[in-house]
Amino acid sequence: MPDTATASPGPRSERGMTIVEAMRQVLREEMRRDTDVFVLGEDIVVGGAFLVTLGLAEEMGTDRVINTPISEAGFLGLSIGAAIEGLRPVVDFQYGDFLYTAADQLIQQAAKLRYMSGGQVTIPLVIQLPTGASGRGAQHANSMENLFFGLPGIHIVTPSTPADARGLLSAAIRSDDVVLYIVHKHLYGSRGRPLEHADTSTGDIGDIEVPIGVADVKRTGSDLTVVANHVMVHHALRAAGTLADEGIDVEVIDPRTLVPFDLDTVLASVEKTGRLLVCEENPGRGGWGPWLISQVAEHALFSLDAPVRRLAADDTPIPFSPPLEKASLPSLEGITATIREMCHG
Repeated sequence: MPDTATASPGPRSERGMTIVEAMRQVLREEMRRDTDVFVLGEDIVVGGAFLVTLGLAEEMGTDRVINTPISEAGFLGLSIGAAIEGLRPVVDFQYGDFLYTAADQLIQQAAKLRYMSGGQVTIPLVIQLPTGASGRGAQHANSMENLFFGLPGIHIVTPSTPADARGLLSAAIRSDDVVLYIVHKHLYGSRGRPLEHADTSTGDIGDIEVPIGVADVKRTGSDLTVVANHVMVHHALRAAGTLADEGIDVEVIDPRTLVPFDLDTVLASVEKTGRLLVCEENPGRGGWGPWLISQVAEHALFSLDAPVRRLAADDTPIPFSPPLEKASLPSLEGITATIREMCHG
């Protein structure tokens, strides 16, 4: 239950935060607010792989910031049990790819127990997953949202800015649902890693809880709609800025939440612009992009002035070679050229 005796966190610094700093701040606030919230994962007492939990063990204690053995199936199963008993675990995976080793716990247990119990059991569980290609090779670069998008019984959030990271993590922790909280590694801003477009990867995070299931129009436009998540949001914004000088007005939508998906915002935009480009780092086969395109075809086909286009990763494991990795992914240049072609082709 919430700990009403705990003092409020106090004012936050007004300086710009990175996503990892915003996440750390939210964990601190939520753990102060509610004694049922705790964090567990590998090496998190010293901050974890991306420093999300840096300093939390010293403040909250190692009974609420818990190091685990290298046994993802074990500690995810433990977290499911804790959630059933009324606690609110936040599970930190070093890399999202490691969720594969615990897939049975997620797919057969966490995602289904609420339904199988007729609502008598709730699983308030957040699973934090670093995703995306970042020079680590095929076993540390999978886009997790692609695999689990079609799994009923879970929510999937993919913030791309510090404000969204802050608001969505707060909403996820307070939710009674299983939430996969997925952030691209290039957007964390920790351990000196270069940020993708630092002008939009840092910023003030505010105190607003972002509702799960509400998209954000990052840039309004009238000629073409781009729907993108993670790093692709930043590529799309950069492309839109370049193309504005050519007289092409691009609208950029970040769904922020893939499950549930805010389809109404996308349909309204497509009805206005008449063109749609979907950009994602997932492999070309499957995932949320094709699903979105099918929904647009079903509900807004006669609003389209041009065929829908989609840019995604190649249908191959992510290469370890930096040039090959770059070649396998959608790029800023590719997005810019595709928009130009769609508007003038």
